Amino acid sequence: MADTVTGPAQTPAAVRHAEEVMGTVFSFDVRGGEPSAVRAALAEAVAGLHRADTLFSTYREDSEVSRLARGELDVARCTPEVAEVLELAAEAERVSEGWFSTLYQGSLDPTGIVKGWAAERAARLIGAVEGVCGVSVNGGGDVQMLGAPEPRRPWRVGVADPLRPGGLAAVISAAGAEELSVATSGTAERGTHIIDPRTGRPAVTDLVAVTVVAPRLTWADCWATAAFAMGSRTALTWLEYLPDTEALLITAGDEVRCTAGLPTKLG
Repeated sequence: MADTVTGPAQTPAAVRHAEEVMGTVFSFDVRGGEPSAVRAALAEAVAGLHRADTLFSTYREDSEVSRLARGELDVARCTPEVAEVLELAAEAERVSEGWFSTLYQGSLDPTGIVKGWAAERAARLIGAVEGVCGVSVNGGGDVQMLGAPEPRRPWRVGVADPLRPGGLAAVISAAGAEELSVATSGTAERGTHIIDPRTGRPAVTDLVAVTVVAPRLTWADCWATAAFAMGSRTALTWLEYLPDTEALLITAGDEVRCTAGLPTKLG
């Protein structure tokens, strides 16, 4: 694992690292803390990502999720992480009234929650290191931020414009928040891949992207997926009722819709 340490004496030292896992790249940016302690926590966090991939990958026949789906295991015999994720997924399904689901073509597939959960868990592990003032973990475009990179300078995340490659639809600022996450679901990067739980087929809606801003990436990731499957009208109404949650919705007709509180997160 290679990393770099940068930063003048006046600002917190930065430890950065990129790791390929779960079919994407996880990027870490850690500010403050004693570098050797940060590197140790970073190594543990990266190992946790690979462990999550081993446990939850639906592409691996020997993963616990694959064995669970085939009936070779029950939840009680799985590792605690599997039970934890399935409980969180059940809560996401309840809150979304079934628009978030762990079933894909009739088989168990919790990957819709795993990436956000794993990135958030990695960020919190590193954030617990003494002296660390800021952590940003970006898992394939979905970001968990803790603290701040420097005094009086918050973390900021650009939201890609799905209709204008290379452009930004918005910039989200974590100013004033000790924890904030940004997650996007849509068709721009991966094409049609989000399933409508009611039909088991790819969701066909008026949306091309939904970006959700919330304290925890575990939930932001789930809510973005569920909202995309709902379509803009139903999704916007539902998202307005979720506590501490804001969202940006972009339709195929280039309409931009957002929750009432989103402007407070822009910057």
